[in-house]
Formats: sequence, structure tokens, C-alpha cells
Amino acid sequence: MAVAHGLAELGFAVFAADVWGERTQPATEPEIGPLIGSMVGDRARWIARVAAAHDAARDQPEVDGAAVVGLGYCFGGSSVLEYVRAAGDLRGAVSVHGGLDLLAPDWSTPVATGHVLVCTGSADPMATAEQRAALTAALTAAGVSWELDLYGGAKHAFTSPRAQHSPNPEVVAYDARAAARAWDATVRFLHELFPAVRLAAGSAA
Repeated sequence: MAVAHGLAELGFAVFAADVWGERTQPATEPEIGPLIGSMVGDRARWIARVAAAHDAARDQPEVDGAAVVGLGYCFGGSSVLEYVRAAGDLRGAVSVHGGLDLLAPDWSTPVATGHVLVCTGSADPMATAEQRAALTAALTAAGVSWELDLYGGAKHAFTSPRAQHSPNPEVVAYDARAAARAWDATVRFLHELFPAVRLAAGSAA
């Protein structure tokens, strides 16, 4: 929830989605795999959950329903990109160390989201050079304004301090510098989309 609080402190309305359902919070890597598999195995259900979260966010009285940005980390980052691929109508989308290996290859449905930021590590086996190239080619063909921030040597889940104790450090590892850069990139991206929020925060400081 630290990200949600950080964004709220910057002046953004924040809605945290429960994509897993039932407020499930997997604590270990072996718990996460089956949950991801259940979603990837039923993409319609996966996208429906993200769409339901989007609808719920738009219904909040403090939210401008036409100005919603999707932001996700790890599987959340994959979810945001899948929602973009499935024509989710967002102002923008941010994926931080999302698993690009989970994305479906079919981008034939017209994309409604205009701006995408992808922050990923060069050593993430779940976001290989080939997968990054396929994603950016698809975004370009769809007419999306995109940015890919690539952090040298960073692996999957590089923003998670818990990843310091990963049993698979060659796959999952914390990288404080990459985490800080991804946060800075996210804040800049949001302020580019919503400059009035920067002005309001500055006047209140």
C-alpha cells in the first residue's frame, strides 16, 4: 500500500484493486504461481476482474471517470498491459516489472489507451528482449504513445524489499536504484498526463 499512499500524497485519487479476489495476499512465491495460472488460463475472467476494478474506480465520487490511469507491479503490471490489449479505455497505463511472458500476442482489437509506460529490468527472465520488442512493436502498430524504461541488471520484482530474501535470486531480486528510478518515471508520467495535479501540489506545499 506504500505506492497508493505515495500517490495520494502527490494529490492523486487512488483506488487499489483486489484482482485476486477475496482479499487474497499470497506471502510466498509458491503461492503466487497457481493464482497467476488460474488467471492466464481464463483470460476472459482475468480481464473481467480488471474491468470491474476500472468501473469501481470510475464510480468513486472523487474520481474523474475519463481520467483513470492503470498502474500495476509484477502480475499487476501484466494485468494493466493485458487490459490495454483488450481495449480497456484508460487515459494511461503503467507497468512496473510486469511479466511480459503472460501477455497474449493478439493485438487486433483496436487499443483505446493512448499512453503507456513500461519499467522493466534487463535481466528479468519474464520480460526478455524478444518479449520487450514484441510489446513495443504491438504498441507502435496500435498508435500508442509508449515509453520503455530498461534498468541494467535488474531482475523481476526489483521494487520489492522482500525480494532480498528470494530463494531464486537469479530470477527475483530487489534493486533499490531501479526501484527509485521506476517510481520517478511513474510520477513524471502521471504529471505529464495531469499537469494540474503538479500545480495543485506545488501551491499547497
